[in-house]
Amino acid sequence: MLKTASTLKLVIFLMLLVGMFGCNEENLVEPEGEGSLSGQVLDASSGEPLASVSISTAPATSAIVTDADGRFRIPDIEGGAYNIMAKKAGYKPESVSVAVKNDKETAVILQLTESTTGNGAPGVPSSPSPEDNTIGISNSVTLKWQGPTSSSKDTLTYDVYLYESGSNQKKKIAEAITDTTVVAENLMHGTTYFWQVVVKNKSDATTNSPVWSFSTTALPNARYLFARSVDGNYDVFSSDGSTAGTFRLTADFSREWWPLLNPKRDVVAYSSNALIEPQIFTMSRDGSNKFQVTTVPIAGYHNPGIGFAWAPDGGQLIYPNYDNLYRIERDGSGLTLVAKAPADRHFRMLDWTDRGNRIAAQTIGTNINDSEIYLMNADGSDLQLLVENLPGRVESPIFSIDGRSILYTRDVSGYENAEGRQLDAHIFRKNIDGTGLVDLSVNKPAGTNDLYPRYSPTGDKIIFVNAPNDGMGFYDVYMMDAADGKNRVKLFSNAIMPDWK
Repeated sequence: MLKTASTLKLVIFLMLLVGMFGCNEENLVEPEGEGSLSGQVLDASSGEPLASVSISTAPATSAIVTDADGRFRIPDIEGGAYNIMAKKAGYKPESVSVAVKNDKETAVILQLTESTTGNGAPGVPSSPSPEDNTIGISNSVTLKWQGPTSSSKDTLTYDVYLYESGSNQKKKIAEAITDTTVVAENLMHGTTYFWQVVVKNKSDATTNSPVWSFSTTALPNARYLFARSVDGNYDVFSSDGSTAGTFRLTADFSREWWPLLNPKRDVVAYSSNALIEPQIFTMSRDGSNKFQVTTVPIAGYHNPGIGFAWAPDGGQLIYPNYDNLYRIERDGSGLTLVAKAPADRHFRMLDWTDRGNRIAAQTIGTNINDSEIYLMNADGSDLQLLVENLPGRVESPIFSIDGRSILYTRDVSGYENAEGRQLDAHIFRKNIDGTGLVDLSVNKPAGTNDLYPRYSPTGDKIIFVNAPNDGMGFYDVYMMDAADGKNRVKLFSNAIMPDWK
């Protein structure tokens, strides 16, 4: 009987307690947060979720613990950068830095490693350079730190991790090094980066440094694009014309080239054979946000993924696929057949002008020297031959700013080689009515080829490639006067397929 009464009192007490909190809940003022954090903590070895892990943040928000599934959520917090720290007895503490955005939920996954006991873990790395929260860092930076004190019999090694704000993927940029410096290269402009050093002694005991951060400079006004040979492959580079202002936009194991800046100057299109067949991709001007546009490849006779062009308004691209000329929206939708090449020929190099809304198109036969240039309306109608199949290869049609003439190249030696070697390629200008032919390469050095011409944004200069005709030297990018080909000046060494907007 006594036990029943006690139980009844406990039930009444709990009901009053619930009622009290239920009444007070209506009077609570919800915090005016701008975003939220959520995540899960896992055992690094087994991948199983870890419950009762202490979660805290810096700047401070709420101190909570993970549930039975290893999950946690911190709602209604101000937007900004946060360092999330996870601690649990028997495990090494771990942290990750993220950026919380307005009206967004940022999700993270942390993995905890069981701690090693009895081996005397090393001290904490300190004194980072650049200092924490430094701004204005270039896209290549030397990271330095001070290692902990150790005995003469102990050897310390370091792993260094680097990752962007908002990314949960730590990139290991150094492993088991004994030096306390490492160079981080090809960083994106206008980006906050976080980095951390993990020190290990000869007993394999480890200690993590704090997470430090720095921010890179804003994207420079880079008006030039080109491809460059790097370690036997090609990557896309951007430049403001100076060595310090030249930086690499792609760094894959595949071939990336034929870069073209959108007429709106917001994205760069380029081709990549990362998927075996060359496809068109786009990316932001700093190399971020890479996106595959095409699924039907750039292909045809002697076409390694070149020849596509932007629409004058920057909303679409045209590109060659065997005897088909396709148009596609920049988001990858709306693939449309524009024109078919003449019999037994493939489309190869293209350009599109808003002056009369016309397309210039090189077509080519099975022999690379069997080439011609046509004009047509943007809908593929009214196909007209502009440059006939002359001795020596004809290619690279590019409209002038006013659309009244085109540039193209031709090997004036008349040499035709099955492998495509040219001996004396010149740049010509020709009016679209067939008149006014001008040779702009009269000042070209003997034994070289002038290739891939494009007009400057102002139309008074031409940017182009000059290279030895034996194929043994580098391709270099030059500039000359558009009127007469004079005042040839080298802009970039080891560069090909230039664009200038």
